[in-house]
Amino acid sequence: MNITSLTIIIIGALNWLLVGLFQFDLVAAIFGGTASIGARIVYIIVGIAGLTALAIYPRLSDHHRHD
Repeated sequence: MNITSLTIIIIGALNWLLVGLFQFDLVAAIFGGTASIGARIVYIIVGIAGLTALAIYPRLSDHHRHD
C-alpha cells in the first residue's frame, strides 16, 4: 500500500510541476477538463493517496529515532 500511495503521489506531484511551470494540467488534458468525471476521480485518488501517506510519518519518525 505504501508503494502504491507513493507512486500516485509522485504522479500528482509531476502534474503539479507541469501546472506550475507551464500552466498545463496533464490530467485535465487527458480527461477533457478539470470538471470532467475522469479528472475528478484522478484528483480524488491522488488526494486519498496523500492522506494515506500521512500514516507513514509516525513510522518514519519512530524509525529515525532508533537509528
